[in-house]
Amino acid sequence: MKIDKVVLANAFALTMGITYIVCRLLVSLFPRLFMQITRSWFHLIDLTRISGADLGLELFILGLLSSIVSAWLFGYLLGWSIEYFSKK
Repeated sequence: MKIDKVVLANAFALTMGITYIVCRLLVSLFPRLFMQITRSWFHLIDLTRISGADLGLELFILGLLSSIVSAWLFGYLLGWSIEYFSKK
């Protein structure tokens, strides 16, 4: 099975970028709801003591870029792993 690692990595990066933007928009609109959702994911850890209200442009760009790069690397590694194990 031939996997195009770059195509898979690009798809992961695009998906993550869109997801990040939609999530950021929803967090901006419904911050309390999303704090509760996050709290439920982390087994009721009180995140209000460590969270900030900074939703500035710089933090948005940093989060978007770092999530896209991470997703691209993940997708490429996944494609490489699939190729590697499918040869055996």
